[in-house]
Amino acid sequence: MKKIRISVRQLVEFILRSGDIDNRRYVNTADAMLQGARIHRRIQGSQGTDYTSEVPLVIEIDCGYYVIEVSGRADGIINNNSYITVDEIKGTYADVEKLEEPVPVHFAQAKCYAYIVALNNTLERVGVRMTYCGLRDDNIRYFETEYTFEELSEWSTGVIDEYKKWAEFQIKWNEARDISIRQTEFPYEYRPGQKELAEYVYRTIYHKKRLFLQAPTGTGKTLSVIFPSVKAVAEERAEKIFYLTAKNAGALAAIDAYGLLRNAGLKFKTVHIIAKEKMCVLPKPECNPEACPYAKGHFDRINDAVYELLTTTDEITTERIKSHADKKRVCPFEMALDVSLFCDGIICDYNYVFDPRAALKRFFGEAAVGRYIFLVDEAHNLVDRGREMYSACLVKEDVKEAGKRLKDKSRVLDSRIKAIKRQLDRLEGASGDKYIVHTTGDISGLILSCERFAGTYEDVIKEQPLNDETIEQFYFNIRTFLDTADRLDEKYTVYSEYSEDGRFMLNLFNTDPSENLMKCFEKAVGTVLFSATLLPVRYYMDLLTGDRNDYAVYARSVFDPGKLGVYIAGDVSSKYNRRSGSEYRKIAEGINAVVSLHKGNYMVFFPSYNFMEEVYSFYHKIKTDDIICLMQGRNMTEEERVEFLENFDKHGSERDITDDIITYDIEIEDDNITTVGFCVLGGVFSEGIDLTEESLIGSIIVGTGLPMVCTEREILRRYFDMADMDGFDYAYRIPGMNKVLQAAGRVIRTENDTGIVVLMDERFKNPEYTAMFPKEWSDIGMIDRAGTDAVKKFWSRF
Repeated sequence: MKKIRISVRQLVEFILRSGDIDNRRYVNTADAMLQGARIHRRIQGSQGTDYTSEVPLVIEIDCGYYVIEVSGRADGIINNNSYITVDEIKGTYADVEKLEEPVPVHFAQAKCYAYIVALNNTLERVGVRMTYCGLRDDNIRYFETEYTFEELSEWSTGVIDEYKKWAEFQIKWNEARDISIRQTEFPYEYRPGQKELAEYVYRTIYHKKRLFLQAPTGTGKTLSVIFPSVKAVAEERAEKIFYLTAKNAGALAAIDAYGLLRNAGLKFKTVHIIAKEKMCVLPKPECNPEACPYAKGHFDRINDAVYELLTTTDEITTERIKSHADKKRVCPFEMALDVSLFCDGIICDYNYVFDPRAALKRFFGEAAVGRYIFLVDEAHNLVDRGREMYSACLVKEDVKEAGKRLKDKSRVLDSRIKAIKRQLDRLEGASGDKYIVHTTGDISGLILSCERFAGTYEDVIKEQPLNDETIEQFYFNIRTFLDTADRLDEKYTVYSEYSEDGRFMLNLFNTDPSENLMKCFEKAVGTVLFSATLLPVRYYMDLLTGDRNDYAVYARSVFDPGKLGVYIAGDVSSKYNRRSGSEYRKIAEGINAVVSLHKGNYMVFFPSYNFMEEVYSFYHKIKTDDIICLMQGRNMTEEERVEFLENFDKHGSERDITDDIITYDIEIEDDNITTVGFCVLGGVFSEGIDLTEESLIGSIIVGTGLPMVCTEREILRRYFDMADMDGFDYAYRIPGMNKVLQAAGRVIRTENDTGIVVLMDERFKNPEYTAMFPKEWSDIGMIDRAGTDAVKKFWSRF
């Protein structure tokens, strides 16, 4: 018999909601999960022998041709002389003494647990206790009620009856979906090695493992990971596929792959979730009924709107969500999240799975249930993104600014701000000109002051809205700081320093994000992390999962290696101690020597804007008139990026423009023109474009891409040295070479492409760097400014 699984919390939050969206009312419990968990353990540990903690509860409701399984975990069950009370614990920064009644959704959750306990134990009566604990003062407030089994049964049956419409939709859809999956074949003939990739992915899911997949451009890796994952869904090895991206380019590839499978007969509902700011109907999100017309009565209309959208389309794009939300007068972002509950594939940014402040609580929050596949696109980006998600910074000048704004608005908040400032003053007094590492004990007073501010702020705005965006943002920064502080362990470094503009900053830096990320990976039944640049794989295993026993596969390129020429120009250097006018001139001469050999479009990548501008000033003087030279600007807008690439296209080719990728299919008619674009390594043009056919024939990379020496990089180097790893590799060389390989990968995008990669730096000849080259770079030529015959010979073949 088919089964629909849902958690108690998911059930009550979806069915029982009503009224307006008003984020002004709820700013407390959701972000306090880590501290709340510790509060749970402390309260549970203080109870007597009649108290049982963390009791799993499940009930199966027979609905004829299917079963609804409702499950959860009660915080506590109290058995007092055979009288049973269900205890539901919630932590909050708010003053619990001011709570007049339990939050309705919390109370509904407890009542569901009470019904399951009463039913499973044949109880005539059962008690329900809501326990609220103040996270900043440890005060506890109880709300206790007693219900008969009949009362609980009638209430719970009503909730389940409301949900049956959705369960029946899901059951019927799943049946049709699974039939289509079994009948759907791979949409075209497998490329060499592509079938093997799909088999690796399927085995990973089958064995509930994680796979690191290094797959060069052209191997068809997007479809190779999605197709076997879809097959696994029909075999009930997973319920949903999360396709996770660092940039919108990856999302578009996934959307296209699902489209190919639909054309082959697949029935599979997918939704693309993007940032709230990009979905919002207002210039800036203001989620309350006074500011947003869609917020008022949103929850009264949303379920009908979601059902209609689900029953009219399978490909739920951003445009369709916006259009339908406008028609139904509901928040488009919230509707996208609700729709995702009933979709088979979810395409979204990393944040929605890994970021503790943005993760989709419908799937990954407290008591959520589900079996998911994670497909992590461009996984090399997740190292730095992970560090960013789990780190925090508190700036003294921001505290002072918030204090100025609060001085005349709230005396109690003003006093809380001053306490934070005093703690930062104390830490600053211990700092010198350079950064200083602190112990967790050093910042305990600061954490306490921040907790008091957060709790007081939540109490104040309930009675007296402050209507100040700066103060509101400061509050959210404090909450981020507290959430991060609660994660501190040996994989963190706490340090303070002065920024370049003289601001004092206290940083909670997640040097090794693997443990935090691993907690997220554990929520999946199978994970595939894939990229064209996952070398060396041990580095990514260490920093993403911390487990070198994960599977790893290197997929060779399917393209003819003879159509790519790779060369090292070892007569120049980008080292800091070599940067001078003469070196910039030599690099400019080397670039000119290469691009003058064959007409076409080239991109030259530099380690920084300053370096690029210096070389540009020399190159502009020596280039010939048949060469168009462009330079990437600082802080380019999307329109400026488009304009930059339009200079490569003299004939108005079609282009697809998104936030993070600009795709061109260009045919150059004038063979007498060469276009050279000067770009920054690691920027939008080194990883965010897809220039096919003859639109890019050469990538010239100046320097090894090493990150600039800074406090964070030096902390990383020391941390990994102390861990008996190569600190310089982990902090500098590997991240730098990843940028190099990404830039090199712009050249060969299809089997029709031909081009060259020139690595301009003497260090590329060293074994520490050549060891990180792709296996396909087996025949590397050596050139210099005076000798480019090897490149000339390459082009003569074409």
